[in-house]
Order: sequence, then structure tokens, then C-alpha cells
Amino acid sequence: MTLLRVHLTSSLPTSPPALADLLLSLSAARSLPKGQQLHARLLKSGFLSSPAAAFRPLSNHLITFYARCGLPLHSRDAFDDSPSPRPPAAWSSLLSALAQNGLPLLAITAFRSMLLAAVPPSDRSLPSAAKAAAAISSPFLACSLHALALKTPFTDDVFVASSLVDMYAKSALLPQARRLFDLMPHRNVVSWSAMIYGYAEAGLETDALQLFKMALAELEPPGVNDFTFSCVIRVCSTATLLELGSSVHAHCFKTSFDSSPFVGSSLISLYSKCGLVEEAYELFDRMPERNLGAWNAILIASAQHGHTHAAFDRFHQMKAAGFAPNFITFLCLLTACSHAGLVDEGKRYFALMSEHGIEPGAQHYAAMVDLLSRAGRITEAVAFIEEMPIEPTESVWGALITGCRIHKDADTAAYAAAKLFETGSSSSGAHMLLSNAYAAAGRYADAARTRKAMRDQGVRKETGLSWLETAGKVHTFVSGDRVHPRSDEIYAVLAEVGERMERAGYVPDTSHVLRDVGGEEKLAAIWYHSERLAIGLGLLVVPEGQAIRVMKNLRVCVDCHTAIKCLSKCTGRTIVLRDNNRFHRFEDGVCSCGDYW
Repeated sequence: MTLLRVHLTSSLPTSPPALADLLLSLSAARSLPKGQQLHARLLKSGFLSSPAAAFRPLSNHLITFYARCGLPLHSRDAFDDSPSPRPPAAWSSLLSALAQNGLPLLAITAFRSMLLAAVPPSDRSLPSAAKAAAAISSPFLACSLHALALKTPFTDDVFVASSLVDMYAKSALLPQARRLFDLMPHRNVVSWSAMIYGYAEAGLETDALQLFKMALAELEPPGVNDFTFSCVIRVCSTATLLELGSSVHAHCFKTSFDSSPFVGSSLISLYSKCGLVEEAYELFDRMPERNLGAWNAILIASAQHGHTHAAFDRFHQMKAAGFAPNFITFLCLLTACSHAGLVDEGKRYFALMSEHGIEPGAQHYAAMVDLLSRAGRITEAVAFIEEMPIEPTESVWGALITGCRIHKDADTAAYAAAKLFETGSSSSGAHMLLSNAYAAAGRYADAARTRKAMRDQGVRKETGLSWLETAGKVHTFVSGDRVHPRSDEIYAVLAEVGERMERAGYVPDTSHVLRDVGGEEKLAAIWYHSERLAIGLGLLVVPEGQAIRVMKNLRVCVDCHTAIKCLSKCTGRTIVLRDNNRFHRFEDGVCSCGDYW
């Protein structure tokens, strides 16, 4: 590093090798001011425009220097200033600079220009082009690039093939990715991680976990890396496989990958999504190194578990630590405000986005509509939508319909649904939200017509599922389920607990049943909802003193929420229920959401 102390206005080396060494040192140190001074001296000296072979590497090193400083457009300028014809190394450096710094369209454009300049693709340029194609996620582009690679001598190169597998996986072309993966004579951690990531993104958790086990057995030391572990932990997080995720965490601990901020961020999400938010907090506090992903993970954990002020405190700590918030950060904060009904705070954070140079996206607008409509400010929510600078998405209209159902505003719900259907949406969720809004307002005939229209259009209602993991096995239930091998015991324990609940004052709320039917039928329709059956199994198999953790793919209904509060008081059990919106922790007859969800 002694070269960095050279005063660039004097004693500047003049030989090409010495200049190249100086530029490499500045590049490694990411010393932008000194590097720019050297660049200026090189331009004045005419070294960069010299056709002599000895000076050619200087242009390549400049391209890399600016890329490492996060200035890929400066890299392109340095490339443009280099004399023609440019060597393959210069093209490869440019492609890497653009692809590695989030400019995939420019990278693909540069790759095409390279081919037009009659420079053949190489084992350096092909991986960069594949990375850019993966970011664009265009199936046509992915197939075209693979076809081109097949015409080169590099198709069996492990780095080229791995980048193509990653490209296919990120372009939602899993069959092509797996076919190429299986044909590879040699695989490295990149190819394994790419396939695991692809299966995880596609929701194919079983395939992802199977590949992970194969990778552990096949890869030579050092084996899988922190990205691989991060992908697998995210699979466990999505499927709420706590026991398996904990085992992977133990493996990370043994290999010291738990210190990686990428692995740490995934572990925070795992424990949070499995209902162990205190463990997520403890893990975050012990992290030796944090990145923005870790801060966002802890923010969304706080938001989903109803720890709103903890989320606000974390946000201020994050800024004090020198991290600039991004669009995910503000989405976490808006979610926290929505879950607590803090309208003024939500408006403040929404306005704060512009101060950080962040343009609100569709998700941010949907979060604001959700905040306003859940708080009962339906008219304000409609006005907010009408003033949006972008076209309202399905999630925006869905948020409004949800608020209308909560506050029994069937007319505005019908308006929002009509607007949603005008977009061509055939979402079953939208139909069901509208039907629920009608039923909540007592307009059963309208609810029935909505459901009939849904059937006539061939739209099928998403099946409500609840599941509970115990002893390494996931038990899944639907409403009125009788297929579980312990169904008789489950129904018996629910009946016994139900009698205790009635004596404690529990009265079923059937106002949200979608049909205008008799009382007995309404009771039957709500008493054996999927989450209650999962809790019934939990009462049988989860030891006393441990929380019963249940996951549900739809929003918990009003009566189930009331019933589980009463059940927790009558049994003395703690129940953690995650629905599709947030977490509910039921203890001694009280829910952590404060009955606002």
C-alpha cells in the first residue's frame, strides 16, 4: 500500500508496468480521488490513446477501477476513450463493470456491440452477459445466450455453465436450468446455489432441500457458501420449517457461516416467520456484521409481530449506524403503521421517502390504502387512490375492499371490486373479499350473487389451509378435515375445550358466515375451521409449557380470533398463529395484535 502515498502531482512513474501497478493499488483501495487524478494525468500524457501494446492494460485497469468504486458509467467512458480496436479483455472488463453494478440493459447492449465488432465471446464475457440476462429475466434472451454459448469452446467451462444455470433459474426456466445442471461434467458452489435458489423462488421447497443435501455430499471443501445457506434457510422460512431451519442454523454455526450478514438476515426471517421473534431479536443483536438486509429483516419482524415502536426505534438505530433506507425499509415501516392503525405516522414515513430520493412503488401505495381503510378512513383512502400518479394495482384495490369488509361498507367495496375487475383480474381473492364485505353488512343475497358470478367465470376459491410442525413432520388441515389419523382425538379435545369456553362466556360470532342459514349450520361452518383443527392437534402433541405454533394461508376470521383468545385462557396454553397478514400471539385471553388486524 506504499504506492498510495505517492503524491500524484510529482514523482509519477512513467513506465507502463509501474503505472499499471499504481492503478491496481488504487483500485484495490477504492481510492476515488487519487484514481481520478491519475486518470487525468494519463489522459494528458496521451498514454490512454497510445496504440502501443504496453499501454493497453491501463484502459482495462481504469474500467475495473471505476467499477470497484461503484461508477460503472465512468467505466464505460474509460472504455470509450480507449483506442480501437479494443481487445477482448477490455470488452470483458466493461461487461463485468455494467453487470456487477446493476446495469443489465447496458451490459447486454455492450455485449451485442462486442459481437458486432467481431470480438468472439469468451469465458470472461459470457458469465457477465449471463448475469445481466438473469437480472432482466427474459426467457427469450436466456435461450438466445445459451445458444450462442453452445457455439463456443466454453460450454463445459464450470464458470460459464454455472452462470447459464443461474440465468435460467432466475428467468423462471427451471426445467432448462435443471437439464443444463445435470449435464455439467463438473459443478461448483455457484451452480448448486443457482439451482437451490431457483427452486426456492418457485416455491418448490422439497426440491430445494433435496438439492441442498446433495450439495453437502458432493461439494469438496470448503463446500457450500453463505449464499447457499441463505437460500436454504429462506426455503425453511417460507415453508415455516422451524426444526429443519434450526438444524441448518446449527450447521452454519459449526462452519462459522452464521457470522455472514446474508445468513444472519435469513435466520432473522426464519425465526420471525416461525413465531420466535425474541430469538430473531437476540440473533440480530449478536450479529458481528450487519448489512441493510439485516436491518430490513428485523424491521419487518417487528412490524409483523405488532412491535410497532420497536420497529421505529430500529429505524432510527439503522440511520445512526450509517445505513440509508431503501424502498423495502419504508415498506416495513408502513406495514408497522398499518398493523397499529397509526395513520399520522404512516403519512409521515410515506412523505419521508422523497427526502431519501425513493419513488413510492405500487406496494407502498397499497400499504397506505391498507392503513387508511383499516382505520376506517374509507373516503380518504378512495381519494388517495384517485390521486395516485400510477395506475392502481390489484393489491391497492384489494386493500380497500379489505377495509370495507372490516367497516361493513359494502357499497364502496362493490365500487373497488368493479374497478379491479376492469383491469381484467380474475383473482379469487377479490371475489371472496367482496363476498365477505356483503356478508359482513348482512347483504347475503349480494354475497351469494358474487359467489355465483365467481363460479360462472370458472374462478376457484383458494382453499384455506392451516399447518403445524411437530417432530419433524408438517400436519396440514382444511376446514372440517377428517382425514388426519388422529381426527377423532382432535375433535374430542376441541369439544371438551369448547364446553369449558362456553362456561367461561364464549359466544360464537356467526355474523361473517357467508350464507343466510340456520344457527346450527352456522356454528358447524365456523367451529371446525382449519386453524382450530391444527390447534386441537397441538393440544395433543405439543408439551405443556411450549407454545403451539400454527400457520394459516388466509386471514384468520373474527370468530376464530375470539375463540382462540378464550381457548388460551381456558387451557393456559400460549398459541402463536401466523395468518397471511401478521402474527397473533394469544396468551391468557389476550392477543398481541390488540384486536386490530
